[in-house]
Amino acid sequence: MIVVGVDIGGTKCAVNLGEVSADNAFVIHRCKIRETKSYSPQKMLDGLVEDILFCATMLDGSQQIQGIGISCGGPLDSKTGTILSPPNLPGWDDIHITDYINERTGFPTWLCNDANACALAEWRLGAGKGSSSMVFMTFGTGLGAGIILNSRLYSGACDMAGEIGHIRLSDYGPTGYGKTGSFEGFCSGGGIAQLAKSMILEEFQSGHKVEFCNGSEELKDITAAKVGIAAKNGDLLACKILKLVGLQLGKGLSILMDLLNPECIVIGSIFVRNYEEIWPYAQKVIEMETLPDVRKACRILPSELSESVGDIAGLIVAGYNLGLE
Repeated sequence: MIVVGVDIGGTKCAVNLGEVSADNAFVIHRCKIRETKSYSPQKMLDGLVEDILFCATMLDGSQQIQGIGISCGGPLDSKTGTILSPPNLPGWDDIHITDYINERTGFPTWLCNDANACALAEWRLGAGKGSSSMVFMTFGTGLGAGIILNSRLYSGACDMAGEIGHIRLSDYGPTGYGKTGSFEGFCSGGGIAQLAKSMILEEFQSGHKVEFCNGSEELKDITAAKVGIAAKNGDLLACKILKLVGLQLGKGLSILMDLLNPECIVIGSIFVRNYEEIWPYAQKVIEMETLPDVRKACRILPSELSESVGDIAGLIVAGYNLGLE
């Protein structure tokens, strides 16, 4: 099945022509990446249509694009195909993107929250393959989730299912999703950077040196990636930071496990890169907090598609909505 995948993000937007089947997806052609900040929403829409129409010209007479899947950060309304002012897409307010692209290309088009799109991809082709109930967690810049229940994507009453970053895990801690001590505050790139800056400042005020930050003037440059690298190199403070992240991750995962009783939870990005520094602490909390049968039934797995999921997520969205089994 020949389809087009569109990835809309705060940094870049991209169109990929690809082929999907029940157990595979691959990119036939990648269009030139467009930097989001360089385009107004209308100009970007026109550029995406241009790329889609170019993809159509690449096919011979025996092939035709069957549909278009769009992966985009929320909030959005997948039923009406409307992008609703995502925080990482300034100016993208009430954009009826599926109608617009369908009218100008003639191809059926579907819009999907990016975490849901990644969940579909991991379920079809990645670590969740073969399961009928699965949760995918982004654990990147922010923290969101896509939920598969009874072999169907569950998006909720208003497309807000899976916004697990909003769950408060502690009365104190870094802020994420506008809430202090939230799941996103502890388990996201932005939250880890906040946590690290606070703990590094405590070290400085106690007269201690920090190997991966040479002074208060460098605090602004601290990122989750720098903490992760330092932890892999054995830095004690960096390891302490990721231990706290792991403990809070275990608390949040325990809630999801007891609530949804999934076969597996797949986690991407930072969890993949720092699995050894985070997972042992999360596992200890899960062993204490979850129901034994729930724990026994659920596998916690790093994403298998972490680096390539953006390329194929839109393709999988199209295949899923076209009824590909």
